[in-house]
Amino acid sequence: MTAQPTARRRNRIQSDDVRAHIQQVALDLFIEEGYEKTSLREIASRLGVTKAALYYYFPTKDDIIGSLIAERVAVVEELLEWAQTQPDRAAMRIELISRYAESLRDDPRLAGILRFLKRNQTLVDTLDAGRQLGEQLRRLLVLLVDPAEPLPRQLRRAMALYCLHADMFPLAGTATERHEAMLEVALELMASADAGDLPGTSTHRQPR
Repeated sequence: MTAQPTARRRNRIQSDDVRAHIQQVALDLFIEEGYEKTSLREIASRLGVTKAALYYYFPTKDDIIGSLIAERVAVVEELLEWAQTQPDRAAMRIELISRYAESLRDDPRLAGILRFLKRNQTLVDTLDAGRQLGEQLRRLLVLLVDPAEPLPRQLRRAMALYCLHADMFPLAGTATERHEAMLEVALELMASADAGDLPGTSTHRQPR
């Protein structure tokens, strides 16, 4: 017999649903109208609630954006912890790219969050969660890139990570098609870095 959820758990689930709805509506408005032009009153109006009701969950706009980024921070932190326990660095790097791509695919709000981050980098840098996310990306690069390798290989590994964020650009195709294409290119970059220099390239510039 399936246990029924307690009243406290039901309330917590309901509260989480409300928070997620507020986050999505606010994010949509931030992207549509711009962060500075969007007020808490306008968010409350779009939600159909009073400003006081919205304030119960998020006292400021920064709190809304900070909460969205913090969710992403938690996901990436779990991935970093996994990667740091792997004994085979070569295998870890390939799996890290695949797992990172999966984490992007599984969050339907993330494309919007990434677009917001790209357009509002100065604001994001003032938020604790934003600075944490930037630090995590640097830690991911440390795990992927070997500074002892020739620079072209280092660049391929770095680009493998960054191309997974290409969904913020107006690419054709469905979300699934774009995700598969980005992962395919990222893995190709990693494979070419593992294989060495591509044909016709050199780690040293030829004299003129």
